[in-house]
Amino acid sequence: MSATRVYRARSVGASSADADPITTEVIRHGLNSAAEQMKRALIRTSFSPVIYEILDFAAALYDKEGRMLSQAPSNPLFMGTLDFCVAGATDAIGGEDRWSPGDIVLINVPYLTGSHQQDAGVVMPAFVDDALVGYAVIKAHWQDMGAKEPYCTDTIDVFQEGLIFPGVKLYESGRRVDAVYEIALANTRMPEMVGGDINAEVVGVRTGASALEQLIRRFGSEVYWRSVERVFDHGEEVMRRGLGALPDGRYSARGRMDSDGVGDDPVEFEIVVEIEGSDVTIDFSGAPETARGPINCPLPSTVAVSRVAIAMLAGRNEPPTDGHFRPLSVITRPGTIFDPEPPAPCYLNGWLAMQAIDVIHRAFADAAASVIPAGSGGCICGAIWWGDRPGDEPWSDSTGHPIGQGAHAGSDGAHSLMHLGEAASRFASAEVFEARYPLLWQRVELAPDSAGAGCFQGGLGVDASLVALEDAWVTCVVERTAFPAWGLQGGESGRPNAARLVLPDGSSQPCSKVTGLHVPRGAALEISTGGGGGFGNPSQRNPAAVAENLLDGYVSLAFAQRHYPHVVVPSKTERVVET
Repeated sequence: MSATRVYRARSVGASSADADPITTEVIRHGLNSAAEQMKRALIRTSFSPVIYEILDFAAALYDKEGRMLSQAPSNPLFMGTLDFCVAGATDAIGGEDRWSPGDIVLINVPYLTGSHQQDAGVVMPAFVDDALVGYAVIKAHWQDMGAKEPYCTDTIDVFQEGLIFPGVKLYESGRRVDAVYEIALANTRMPEMVGGDINAEVVGVRTGASALEQLIRRFGSEVYWRSVERVFDHGEEVMRRGLGALPDGRYSARGRMDSDGVGDDPVEFEIVVEIEGSDVTIDFSGAPETARGPINCPLPSTVAVSRVAIAMLAGRNEPPTDGHFRPLSVITRPGTIFDPEPPAPCYLNGWLAMQAIDVIHRAFADAAASVIPAGSGGCICGAIWWGDRPGDEPWSDSTGHPIGQGAHAGSDGAHSLMHLGEAASRFASAEVFEARYPLLWQRVELAPDSAGAGCFQGGLGVDASLVALEDAWVTCVVERTAFPAWGLQGGESGRPNAARLVLPDGSSQPCSKVTGLHVPRGAALEISTGGGGGFGNPSQRNPAAVAENLLDGYVSLAFAQRHYPHVVVPSKTERVVET
């Protein structure tokens, strides 16, 4: 068994004791505004709906030490991976002394970025008076990267997953390196779309670097750096207050993937959480060996899911900074599914990452039952479509589907939201989808009876159906079809996820994990997303809540009679009565 390694946030910087609190707050908001400007610039100039509609990207600013200053709300799963992009890009060009104003480095090595190659990172340094002061970073999803298919569930090594940029200058001193740009376009099936998105990322990081430089010049370096250290210290204080309220102890939970994408056997794993005072350690070292299929989750993403999980638990809804993660340590073992080594396939790393967030919260539930929700549908139930256009490049786009969220003490679960790991991303717009592609939404509706019963009931999943108006192909990535959302404190499970292709003749086939499935004209992809788990014993549910759910159509009479017999009395009048 290989040795473990421990990842912690960077050491505390200079003292922030003399930082003026009002100036610090202005600078903090200035940094958040700069990250938001990056996001808006990317959205306005990108070509792909997966970026400007779904928000499958991250945009953030870092200081010269590679500590996160601010990140615009977008894809939480990318949170905390971009510092690895900065470090990887800096190492790739030979160290920070090799950065020059106007440089932009392109990097998409999964083990350095935490993503598959289609999530390409661009890193740009910021300079004030010839001194390196920080970085602007964007990681965004390119629609095609020259993998064996436009999207894959069955790769067995990283070389099947698309073109790799190990950290090369796309721009050098402000001038584009045409050879790198042309190589990128020569290795995609959709050069116009990818070229547009590359340029949009460039616009975004230039916007962020410029805003950061202007902020520092406005306040002066000495005032700015003192305030930044105070921002980091504040983030640490917030997190430690939240975590310090939890009882010390060692807690664990188990998760399970339906398969690794290549074989049919489930992949089980355990995550251990240790709480000591206000310090938290999340231990992945007991994970199974690297999977043959592409579910492996690289170290940067494993660190990121740990950060997302504790930020959602104790971060008090504040925009995160590097300081928020100082109380956290992450333990992994190289050569496992949570710390794979080259050339392990990583294409579906995000699906294991989502399970990890849920399992971390499940482990915390034993220590924090009042704040931890029951399980969610546990997946984004992704569908990636493409097709041919005579005389033009292929069309392609992708969408996730919302799920039911778990109930918690004091409240029912939310209906039809994206998974926590994608919480700031969005369900694809039907209008945009139908206007751009030969696809028609037949239905998207809440699914009655899909939630787990409980004193507080889980949120509902969704039933969706998308019809192909022309011959097309689709890759489906739907997890947790055999492992539904768990209930807590006596609450019951929600329904699992499911997907099937219904052919024009009425026959159908399941397609939860499938690559390049042919969808003939008139066929429909039907996806049923999972409901959230319930919280507390169903026998304690408020009769008024049951009556309201029946009236709204969220549950059927049969569901209510089965799970809430203390409220619903079967009779000729089918009355709902209080006992």
